[in-house]
Amino acid sequence: MRAKLSYALTAVVLVFYFVLVGSRGVLLIKAGTVITVTFGVAVLVLPLIGVWFLWKNTQFVQRANRLAAELDAEGGLPVDELRRLPSGRIDRDSADEVFTRRKAETEAAPDDWRTWFRLAVAYHDARDTPRARKAMQRAIALRDGKPVSA
Repeated sequence: MRAKLSYALTAVVLVFYFVLVGSRGVLLIKAGTVITVTFGVAVLVLPLIGVWFLWKNTQFVQRANRLAAELDAEGGLPVDELRRLPSGRIDRDSADEVFTRRKAETEAAPDDWRTWFRLAVAYHDARDTPRARKAMQRAIALRDGKPVSA
């Protein structure tokens, strides 16, 4: 729940920022000189890219949450078996052990979205966010029945 609230708050702040920057771009364009119009267009491109990125990221999160809900209903969500340090952080060796098992599970069933979902969680726990995202994207594609490249 905390993650959802912080994501929503970040999204609202970003949208406010995009509107603020976009309005400055419009003001520059309205000034009407070659330089201000050029800068105004350039300034408008940034919020457009930001909105696109925010939209794509929100879609990804919603799809991943749907997979989590489906896996939870099946009783297949990975159990948190990780050891924690006194600070509360995940013990790196523990994360590596779980990751090794999840990777073997995925290699044994490469066309099962459930194994890719659990592998994504293991990557996340091992603090490998780029690979966690790719594994989750693969899980989403497999669940949706879309072709997945190797």
